[in-house]
Amino acid sequence: MFSIHSNILIDYSISLPSNEDIQRTFEDLKDYQIISYIDYFPKEKIGQCHIYSYPSRMIYYHNLTNSFPGGLFKFVHRVLLYDERPFEYEFFIRIAKAFPFLKMLIIENRSPQILNEDNHNLPIVEYPHLIHLDLSSAHDDYIEQLLVNTKTCLSNYIHLVISYRSLQRVTHNFTKDTMRVNCAKVKYLYVCNKSDVPEQLHVYFPHVENL
Repeated sequence: MFSIHSNILIDYSISLPSNEDIQRTFEDLKDYQIISYIDYFPKEKIGQCHIYSYPSRMIYYHNLTNSFPGGLFKFVHRVLLYDERPFEYEFFIRIAKAFPFLKMLIIENRSPQILNEDNHNLPIVEYPHLIHLDLSSAHDDYIEQLLVNTKTCLSNYIHLVISYRSLQRVTHNFTKDTMRVNCAKVKYLYVCNKSDVPEQLHVYFPHVENL
C-alpha cells in the first residue's frame, strides 16, 4: 500500500507525460488497483503526479486537486487541498464523501469559484468529525463555502486558522448572519495579520477560548 507524490519543473520543450503514460508503468501489477492523476500548474511551472494503491490505509493525503477521482478512504484524517483551478461546490461534496472521518482540512487555493445558480439546489456539505480548519491560504469564496451554514455543516467545536482581512471581508465586518452558526462552533481561533482583536470578533465567535 502506498501513496506517492512527485513534482517536476515544467519544461515545455520536452514531451510531458500523460496519465496514460503513468498507468502503463504499472501494467505488471494486475492484481492491484493503482490510481494516478497528473496536474500541471502553469503559474508555478510545476507538474505533479499522485499515484496511490486502492483501497488505502493512509491517514493523510496532501495536495489533492480537482483531478482527484474520489473513492472511499475511511482511515484518512488529514487532507490538504491545492490547485490553481477553482474548487467548485461539487468538489467539496466529493471530498466529504471520500473522507467521512476527516478531522483536519487545509485549503490552499487563491482562484475564485465560478458563480453557478444551480448550487442552491445542492445538498449541504457535512464534515461531522472535523476539528481543525485552515483557511489562511484560501480565497474568500472557500471561506464562505466552509463557514456559511446553508453550504456547510460543522458538527464540532473546531480550531480555525484564517486571515483577518479575509474574515473581515466575508463576514461584512462581522455582521453577516449566515456565518454566525458555524462561527459559533469555533473554539480556538488563530487570526493571521492582526495583532489586536476588535470587540466584534468576541461577539461573532462567542465560544472562542483564546481571544
